[in-house]
Parts: sequence; structure tokens; C-alpha cells
Amino acid sequence: MRSLLQIIFVAWAAATAPMALGQEEPIGIVIMHGKGGSPDRFVSDLARSLDGKGYLVANLEMPWSGRLHFTLPVSRAEADIDAAVAGLRGKGAKKVFIAGHSLGGAFTLHLAGRQAVDGFIVIAPGGNIANPGFRKNISGTIDRARQLVAEGRGNERTPLEDYEGGKGTYTIDTVPANYLAWHELEGPMNMGRSARAANPKLPVLFIIPQSDYPGLRKSSPAVFRMLPANPLTRLYEPDSGHLDAPEASADEIARWTREVAGAANR
Repeated sequence: MRSLLQIIFVAWAAATAPMALGQEEPIGIVIMHGKGGSPDRFVSDLARSLDGKGYLVANLEMPWSGRLHFTLPVSRAEADIDAAVAGLRGKGAKKVFIAGHSLGGAFTLHLAGRQAVDGFIVIAPGGNIANPGFRKNISGTIDRARQLVAEGRGNERTPLEDYEGGKGTYTIDTVPANYLAWHELEGPMNMGRSARAANPKLPVLFIIPQSDYPGLRKSSPAVFRMLPANPLTRLYEPDSGHLDAPEASADEIARWTREVAGAANR
């Protein structure tokens, strides 16, 4: 018959077995695609890779997708993130991270000053509305959207111009009031403003691909330097271009999130 001491030891060993075997508590990650994209395009391989590593993954369609074109307000995007984070925690995630690619990276910076999660992953961020070239190319559209709002037509779907450095100016079918909210200097896509407002208690993995678009390769380091100091904030430069940066960063994202989760548990 086992002694009381043996029974206590067996119970303790069973309770601590996952950590002893190197098994980790579940980690959740919310993933956002870039402008004009979708969950099924350039972030899909990252989502599959992390799922295969045991992560709980929420891969979302955001208001800047190729289907929605900024027809939904900023508040809807924030609410969708809140719901995704809560959903991952409801599934058992003990640590939750938010990741975004390109324009999703810009929105991730915005959330870094608002969301109470465990860290943020900014992948090849793009679409900074404070960029002078961007402002120059959409200034006329901003004026037109403001006029439509003033005329009481702000919630009517209307063709308006948008801009990307690698694509130029193009027309989208959108909602003027929401378009303005996404494109104003005071809005969520002003990356410098968002970086400076990030919560210093929460770390950021900032990813700049070695072969990113030249304009982003030039401007992104300055945005990274605007982040508040945190001992776990890191800069990672994968050997990739802009579009394949999520997939190329999967292993580093897994390593870094586990590093952050481990540090929080110590």
C-alpha cells in the first residue's frame, strides 16, 4: 500500500507533468491580412503554420479587405478584434497575441495602445496615412469625402480613390464617412502616432523584410524606433519580400511568442 507521501508525490507529478515534459499552455493569436487582401491569401500559410504548432488561431477578414473596401467603421474592426481575443481565451488560450500584415500591421500598432493582450506582431507594416506621398495622392479624395459627408451622403456607397505605393491610385466602392475615419491623420493608420502611443508594458515583434518595398524598407525602421522601450520588443528582418513576409516569419513568431509567454510565467 502506498504511503501518504507517495500519494502526494504522484498527485504533484501529474499536476506538473505538462511543464516537465516541455508542453506549454495554449497560446492564441489573432491574424489580420493586408489592404485588398483576405484571410485566404498572404497570411493563410502563417495561420496554417501556427495552427500546426498547436496555436489557437483566429484569422479574420478586416474592413480593408478586397471585398469590404473600408465600408465598415473603425469601431467595427476594434469590436471584431475584441470578439476574436475573447473567443481565443474562451477556447483555453492563456496568452494571446495580435498580428497584422501590411495594412494589418499598421492597425496592429493602433491596437498596441488599446488592447490588453500579451504582445503584438507587426509584419511588414504599410499604408501609413501620414506618409507625404500617400497624402498627396488622396488629398482630393479626402476633400470629396468630406463634402459628401457635409451634404448628408456620408453613408451612401460611392466610388472613391485609394492609393498604394506599389499599385498607384485606383477606385474602390466605399462609404465616405468610414473612408474618412480610416484615412484621417487622427485615425488608426497614422503609424508614427500609433507607435508612440503603444503600451510600454506590452512587447512588439516588429518585422521588416530584407526585400520589402523600398519605401517601406526606408520608413519602417523609424517607426520601430518610435515604440516605447520594452525588454522583449524585437526587430526581425526575414529574408523575404513584402508579400511572403508572414510565411517567412512563422518560426520567429512562434519562438518570440513563446519567449514572451515564458517570461510572463516566471
